[in-house]
Amino acid sequence: MSCMVKICGINSEDALIAAMSAGADALGYVFFPPSPRHISLKGVATLTKQVPNSILKVGLFVEPSDGALTNAIEAGNLDVIQLHGKESPERVTEIKERFGLKVMKAISVSTAEDIDKAQAAYDGVADFLLFDAKPPKDSVLPGGNAVSFDWTLLTGRSFKSDWMLAGGLDPDNVAEAVEISRAPWVDVSSGVEKSKGVKDSRKIASFIHAAKGY
Repeated sequence: MSCMVKICGINSEDALIAAMSAGADALGYVFFPPSPRHISLKGVATLTKQVPNSILKVGLFVEPSDGALTNAIEAGNLDVIQLHGKESPERVTEIKERFGLKVMKAISVSTAEDIDKAQAAYDGVADFLLFDAKPPKDSVLPGGNAVSFDWTLLTGRSFKSDWMLAGGLDPDNVAEAVEISRAPWVDVSSGVEKSKGVKDSRKIASFIHAAKGY
């Protein structure tokens, strides 16, 4: 089965062109300085000028202030705000109302209970739910850790919000992940890199082709 694809951690023109050329449906820009994929406001402004309106521009933030959101939204002409910290359902609603953009809430998953709790709190509140693997204890990054979780935890579930599968996906396993989870979207970052923070054009193309089944 085919699905929509988000390539996250875009921070160079090479990565941008590779993702767009291969048919990405969304591009993610990381506004989190500890990440090797972090992008500056000037950098995102330069890149997103080249992105057509048909491709979603997603900004990833960790517990951002309104000021940080304002600056990034203006610089990157963002379509979606991705929250990857411990933001509450109330904060999600507040950001949606204040900025008038769609909001994606990342959910850290290791057990079925994690999904149950998130569904109760955020389903129908956030526009997108992003199910990602819980990061290793020694990681400062909330995502992009090349760690996966049991995809069968999502099998047979339905959500009010649109949703994405992330965590440890790569060109070799994404087709299986989609088949098992029935995810309508997949999100990848480290799985299409040649080194931390540096995307591999061939891996991007292979990932998108595998996810979309062509």
